[in-house]
Amino acid sequence: MNQSSNVTDNIDLNHDEEDAVREREGLRAPVIYEIIRREGEEELSRPAFSLAASGIAAGLAIGFSVVSEAILHAYLPDAPWRHLVESVGYTVGFVIIILARLQLFTENTITPVLPALLNPSLTAVTRTARLWAIVLAANVAGCFIFAVMLKVPGALPVEVHDAAMSISRHMMEYSQWEMFIRGIFSGWLIASLVWMLPSAQSAKFWVIVLMTYLIAVGSFTHVVAGSVEAFLLVLAGELSLVSMASDFFIPVLFGNVVGGTVLFAMLCYGQVAREV
Repeated sequence: MNQSSNVTDNIDLNHDEEDAVREREGLRAPVIYEIIRREGEEELSRPAFSLAASGIAAGLAIGFSVVSEAILHAYLPDAPWRHLVESVGYTVGFVIIILARLQLFTENTITPVLPALLNPSLTAVTRTARLWAIVLAANVAGCFIFAVMLKVPGALPVEVHDAAMSISRHMMEYSQWEMFIRGIFSGWLIASLVWMLPSAQSAKFWVIVLMTYLIAVGSFTHVVAGSVEAFLLVLAGELSLVSMASDFFIPVLFGNVVGGTVLFAMLCYGQVAREV
């Protein structure tokens, strides 16, 4: 047994074979951590205007998740499996945002948090809070602009507009507690998506689609994508801004932060803390 082990340990590989082994080795957790930590440091140092512009663009882009889902909802037959197929449309906005490297608040529940966990201080907390505030406000502004554009007559076919309103009404049927709990799942999935991307390489597109599809098909709540739907109801006079804030925005925001930061980011840091 020991002899066999020693033989295995002493296998000589040429340069090409060593490269082949390295290509097939998965990234170790400390390496993934360091990649995301450096990205977080870069985001924390960006000017406020750059973060805001990127955040607004992300808010606009996430609107295409709502539109794509509404298109499928409108033209698919009313069958038990329709939700499984229309949820594919929900992934579109996330693909745009992540591959275009735009600022999405729920991605930032892990990316800038890792540097703060490594070197906790009041300055680290302040820098993270600054990033969160700018990006979240910009995301919401982008969502509102997109919702206004969707309400312009002729912007969407009538059946697609009606489908978007139907999807929005369905989201607001959840209680505040359900919004919060479902937000935890959504925050966890987005944070895990960020953690997986460094290892995904050429499969990034499919990883994004899979993880965000799970959010839609599981009817989990996302504070940015859901804001487009909530604003559609506000603009239609079916929901007040106060109700939007209390029944949707605040519970989902806290749920996303708990799932992305309190659970996923801290646990992922815990697994590498002694190594980094």
